[in-house]
Amino acid sequence: MCGFVCLWKIDDKVLARQMIERIEHRGPDETAVLSPANIPAVMAHCRLSIIGTADGSQPIYCSDNVLVANGEIYNYSDIRAILGESAFETSSDSETILQLFRSGQMRWVSKLDGMFAFVLATPERIIAARDPLGIKPLYVAQLRGGLAFASELKAFDGLGLEKLEAIEPGAMFDSRDGIRRWYRLPHGAAELEPGQSAESIWRELRLVLEEAVRKWMVADVEVGSFLSGGLDSSIIAALAARFSPRRLKTFAVGLQGSADVMAARRVAEHIGSDHHELLFSKDDLIEVLPKVVYHLESADTDLVRSAIPTHFATTLARRHVKAVLTGEGADELFAGYAYHQRYADRPRDLADELTRSLAAMHNINLQRVDRITMAQGLEARTPFLDRELIDFAQSIPVTLKLKETDDGELVEKWILRKACEDLLPDDLLWRKKSQFDEGSGTTQALASALAAILGLDGPVDRQTEAKLYERMLREQYQDPDLILNCAGTWAANRV
Repeated sequence: MCGFVCLWKIDDKVLARQMIERIEHRGPDETAVLSPANIPAVMAHCRLSIIGTADGSQPIYCSDNVLVANGEIYNYSDIRAILGESAFETSSDSETILQLFRSGQMRWVSKLDGMFAFVLATPERIIAARDPLGIKPLYVAQLRGGLAFASELKAFDGLGLEKLEAIEPGAMFDSRDGIRRWYRLPHGAAELEPGQSAESIWRELRLVLEEAVRKWMVADVEVGSFLSGGLDSSIIAALAARFSPRRLKTFAVGLQGSADVMAARRVAEHIGSDHHELLFSKDDLIEVLPKVVYHLESADTDLVRSAIPTHFATTLARRHVKAVLTGEGADELFAGYAYHQRYADRPRDLADELTRSLAAMHNINLQRVDRITMAQGLEARTPFLDRELIDFAQSIPVTLKLKETDDGELVEKWILRKACEDLLPDDLLWRKKSQFDEGSGTTQALASALAAILGLDGPVDRQTEAKLYERMLREQYQDPDLILNCAGTWAANRV
């Protein structure tokens, strides 16, 4: 996991160094800047070594091709076997990107399975691409007659840009051929078809989920797991505990006595993990809030609220591991949000809404997870967003995701719960969902913290809260409008 900068047809190593230094938190292990004599590009990279720790330094330069990449390629061993080990000079998973390109295969990017963003340059062209859902970030801007790419918005701050945009998830930019989509989300299924059975579906779901967790645990370093005590993180942690080569480390945060902390303790005891907790207070929130807003690169109220417990979970986990599993994506795949119940009698509309919200994750929750964890050099992995799992989950009828029981109650993520019934105690498996900021107690502590920051005696309304976050962001950036114009905002019910 890393951060990078690439300048195409801009011969300025000083600028590249300045830009990479703004995002060096993404890769605290090593930083390098390279300007190959025969390629009109300057590449800068900061590295968090996870796979190929001994020889995986970047930029990777090979036969008039140079690459910088961020993320993990989980099928790198299969690719190496297909291309032949003799083609590779390192044990890094990132090198598979370069060697696949050099192999000349059609639709070579689609053969990469993982979370990634990369820029690859040759003497004649530059190529940049991003994983299917945009788990890893990638931005591009026109600058001095050339192009500038980077992993975070803050790398561009102060450059006087008029326009900055993200390369979309599942898209590839090629200076020779333009932009094309190499991946498209499959449309969600609405209702059971004749011959389908719920049991056969949830049994298959369990197998696909297990394979995803196994795959996303591949690393040359220890991988832990966030554990909020909610359904999603508990399922991931329970499976990871079975597959981990050592006793799994789990991490929970919240106020003393909060629902999430108590539930996480029970899950950890049940799965036998090496469990760690960090309890925070109102004063802790006051201290970290400006830092959270700065690294989040957004002033959206909902994102900031959920980023706060993510920050504390990251602080805790980074003391013990360099990579963690998280439960992001389950709500979008399996209809886990409260607003999904509005569609209970409209399965086609619900299926379309789940597809829409999956496509929007890169600019919302995935941005939160990436920025806040990478701010402290921690790699967050999201096995629910494995490509094979996405494809299978989208084939599951939404009537099995949001299911009405015999007593008329609507149960969110029903099919996921059925697939994992043996993993957790019943009261935890069927526990009602609460937002991360609510279950951890963040909402309660934040109300007091905001009042203290603003010098108010009573509660702070949402509009005033939003203005405070925007002010914090503006105070920390030279070009705050550039950042705010690219920020995501969560929205529901846009079908």
